[in-house]
Amino acid sequence: MADTITELRSILRSCRTIAVVGLSAEWHRPSFFAAKYMQEHGYRIVPVNPRYEQVLGETCYPSLEAIPFRVDMVDVFRKPADVPPIARAAVAIGAKCLWQQLGVLNLEANAVAREAGIDSVMDRCVKIEHARLFGGLNWAGVNTRVISARRPV
Repeated sequence: MADTITELRSILRSCRTIAVVGLSAEWHRPSFFAAKYMQEHGYRIVPVNPRYEQVLGETCYPSLEAIPFRVDMVDVFRKPADVPPIARAAVAIGAKCLWQQLGVLNLEANAVAREAGIDSVMDRCVKIEHARLFGGLNWAGVNTRVISARRPV
């Protein structure tokens, strides 16, 4: 599991196109908030939810397999029991990383990703980690546990 600051920073630098499985169009949902933040920070968000045609101005796809272009990261906002088939789909489409959001921790899905040689992150929020590692949370007085005199590049 990718847990070190170096690993997380590397993932967030290299994975610029993010398929968000379970992305809601409702502004108050955590998936919407996190995806909007990442979109505003230069990431391409690809919504994956059969309930919608569009979210955040982007075409919404019913499944990972329906996306007609490559994605770097599969960010999962689903209950843990739903994640293993999503992990297998992430591997099948050639994603570089499977990211299970806060409260989502499925060891089987983690094993699927790892066995395929892709990065796996569990029980972490992509928005919180981006803000923590690339500046943002510290301005609100949050201890990021990253001690440095310089801003990350």
